[in-house]
Amino acid sequence: MTPTRPPPLALDRCLATLTGPLCLVLALTIGLVLGPHSPVAAQERPAVIGARASVEAWSDPLEALGTLRADESVTLSATVTELVAELNFQDGERVEAGQLLIRLDDAEERAQLRAAQALRDERRGTVNRLSQLQSRNMAPRADVEDSQAQLRQVEAEVQALEARLSNYRIRAPFAGRVGFRNISLGSLVTPGTELVTLDKLDEMKLDFSVPESFLSILAPGLPLTARSAAFPDERFEGEVASIGSRVDPVSRSVTVRAKLDNPELRLRPGMLMEVVLRRNPRQAVVVPESVLVPSGDKQYVLLIDEADDNRLVRRQVRVGERRTGQAEILEGLTGGELVVSHGLQRSHEGDRVRVLGIAADDTSVRDILEANRHEEDA
Repeated sequence: MTPTRPPPLALDRCLATLTGPLCLVLALTIGLVLGPHSPVAAQERPAVIGARASVEAWSDPLEALGTLRADESVTLSATVTELVAELNFQDGERVEAGQLLIRLDDAEERAQLRAAQALRDERRGTVNRLSQLQSRNMAPRADVEDSQAQLRQVEAEVQALEARLSNYRIRAPFAGRVGFRNISLGSLVTPGTELVTLDKLDEMKLDFSVPESFLSILAPGLPLTARSAAFPDERFEGEVASIGSRVDPVSRSVTVRAKLDNPELRLRPGMLMEVVLRRNPRQAVVVPESVLVPSGDKQYVLLIDEADDNRLVRRQVRVGERRTGQAEILEGLTGGELVVSHGLQRSHEGDRVRVLGIAADDTSVRDILEANRHEEDA
């Protein structure tokens, strides 16, 4: 005969009027009659928060400090003595390769070039006329050869003037961002005068030193993460580009150069970066450190057996590398298994627990507790 369940309201009133051992006996009796899924039975279960073991990309960290450099950097300067006639950039402006930045006064050189070009045209006409006459045996061959030599001479002069004229036009050798403009129109510049800096910032070089004992694991392509105090919440991904050919005999370290993408141009040359090299990259089973239960020199977790009505199973695990808030599990767990993350003090092997929620990157313990509090209030 199936027992009749008392209405929830009547049960609450009954429990409210009883105290001490009689209330406990009645609650346990109702739990046995109604089964493990009854409200009373559920209240007897320890409340825990779980976490799932996940399979993630993992590596052994090697930390260092590095300094940023522009991928390409140059200080443009004058090679002639002349006045500044034209400025075609503003402070911090992005410029393209070949763009004219500064033009010095080149009126005299352009006049000389025009004169040389006119002489070249005259010599070219002379060569053509003498060649026609010589073809009809009306001019000696020596005159033709002399005129051709004079033409080649003036053509060389034109090329020299054109090359000299390029010294009066300062162009960007590559695309990048210019620095401060410290000259004005009409300024007199001389050879060696620094006119403007130009940096290619869409990719950065990061130089740092690593102890020589790690030379065996260094190789181009090794991934790394870099952080700056200017952007504490940002991580910049990169990889090792090259390794120095010498070890410093004083510090016993080798210089390593990495490349970082900088599409938003937030990084600047000279910035100090905290570098973390990711050695031995691999896929690993990862859990929060809060799930680990130490016992002597061994580590255990409380596994929540979801197929057995959330019964707890104590399982030994072998822990590998650790990083902030996380631990690598070498043996004892597989990806997707559910373990107790919070509530370990009230939980024991063999208990059946009530899982309040599963903590994850997008669900914190506070979120889970607040959600359950709202449910109880409702």
